Amino acid sequence: MGAQAIHAANYVVGNVLDSICCEEESLMKKLIICALLLAVGNAYAIERVANFRLYDHAGGSHHLYYFSDMTAVVLMAQDSSCAAANENLNEFKALQAKHSDVQFFMVNSTGASRDEIGAYLREQGVDVQVLLDEAQLVGRDLDLNRAGEALVINPDGWSLEYRGDAGAGLSEALADLAGGDGVQTKQTEATGCDISYVKQRGHEISYTETIAPILAENCVSCHREGGIGPWAMNDYNMVLGFSPMIREVLMTKRMPPWHADPEVGHWANDRAMSRNDLQTLVSWIDAGAPRGEGEDPLKQFTTPLAAWGDLGEPDLVIDIPPTDVPATGVVDYQYKHVTNPLDRDVWVRASQIKPGDRSVLHHVITRFGELETEGPRKGRLKRRGGGGLAGYVPGRVARELPDGTGTFLPAGATIEFQMHYTTSGMATTDHSQIGVYFHEEEPEHKIRSLILANGRIKIPPHAKAHAETAERVFDKDALVYSILPHSHYRGKAARFVAQYPDGSEEVILNVPNYDFNWQTTYLLEEPRFMPAGTKIIYTNWWDNSAQNPANPNPDREVGWGQQSWDEMIFGAISYREVKPEEGDLVAGSE
Repeated sequence: MGAQAIHAANYVVGNVLDSICCEEESLMKKLIICALLLAVGNAYAIERVANFRLYDHAGGSHHLYYFSDMTAVVLMAQDSSCAAANENLNEFKALQAKHSDVQFFMVNSTGASRDEIGAYLREQGVDVQVLLDEAQLVGRDLDLNRAGEALVINPDGWSLEYRGDAGAGLSEALADLAGGDGVQTKQTEATGCDISYVKQRGHEISYTETIAPILAENCVSCHREGGIGPWAMNDYNMVLGFSPMIREVLMTKRMPPWHADPEVGHWANDRAMSRNDLQTLVSWIDAGAPRGEGEDPLKQFTTPLAAWGDLGEPDLVIDIPPTDVPATGVVDYQYKHVTNPLDRDVWVRASQIKPGDRSVLHHVITRFGELETEGPRKGRLKRRGGGGLAGYVPGRVARELPDGTGTFLPAGATIEFQMHYTTSGMATTDHSQIGVYFHEEEPEHKIRSLILANGRIKIPPHAKAHAETAERVFDKDALVYSILPHSHYRGKAARFVAQYPDGSEEVILNVPNYDFNWQTTYLLEEPRFMPAGTKIIYTNWWDNSAQNPANPNPDREVGWGQQSWDEMIFGAISYREVKPEEGDLVAGSE
């Protein structure tokens, strides 16, 4: 029985049965205990492989259950330094070429770098994706103890059908599955180097001193009263009850919600959990989430969220005209206009939207300027001039603009709110607001946005990874502060590449696991200098197949559109212009 099966069995037997046995014993209770034990035994007689998500050596991202349309998924433990494990590589490569209906991966749990793995693959002439199990959680769950050991997983129920050598035994197992008769030989002997795993000490980990602080740092900012999390992580009992779910969302990288490649760029708002914290938390859950001694720190960490969050009370609060949202149907984009009530010009250092009803408010885009008085855009803001204030998407955290920068908001300007609503099954009225925070003095620099978009996109039906691009050039020296990729339900991945005037290029943001539910603006830890003439190429990939569970209709060709069942490639880069006298600053920026 693998580690994931042991964890589930421990959870059911340890927690559920303890609640039964604490009362007076009876024959009925004994029968219930026996039935539960039998159910656990039956559930794991055939081991079910739990879902997981890992990055690959080329910066991609894969989750196991996506491959439900395959006949099988093959995983082979990989260690570049193990000569014995390399003996089966030619057979492994031949099997991959033979079985187009089987997904092949290698899994590296040794901590090797992407460069090391890439060099190894080129040397061996193997074209296969290697999944990086840096926290050693997946390899441990799968009991992958020897390099060269192969597993065959049947997506019909995600059962483990074969374990053993990656040569003849693996070939026979795949042939059996293809024949529809089931795998005859479930296990063979695998030869290869032992894989060393960090010893788990879940029973020795203190909830009070270790686990609660990890949760406070990574989780409770959202999982608290008034936060965007669906439940408040306010004490040990809540954590214990949700511990199987916590483990599952950690293993599939659904939480914490961070989707950027960890090896590209450094981000001020990085929400990813550290490898050590991830190992510690999962090890503790696998040990049954022991309470141990000491007080419960979560009770003091999880104070309710203030009305305007960490920025505090705004200098100006503007009510956005309310919108009645029906229970069902499609709500066209709503454009609400408010005249700036101030009688003076101001420089804005921060702004944020306070949503009225999060269950229906999908996003808000805020701009200001002058209204068109005639033509097809009558009643809308002029395209040129003006500026922008805070937007809203689920999960967005309000922050001040970078030091020394601001947005100029003139008195009397018309503020336009583009409101996108999705119905929730219950009629409601949204009363949202925007809070604005002022600079006391005029800042040195004006914040600007570089928009990358391509309205000519055409995504073919059933395409699993269709790519399109949008490009812009910086016509002046600039310091970049943040990058936002945006697409809709079919969005799969995004990448921003800078091509510099000297002919060199580099990836400045890679998002291999784009999630429409989390519209993250990636804030650079240090601003990055872009010399005049730098071209930014934004590539977006979409999954228009039936394997995408969020896809509204895999049978249609999808083009540009504002509603979420259409698509976009829309990127926004926040920057400021660099003055000629800032040569020393530019030389020291990244």
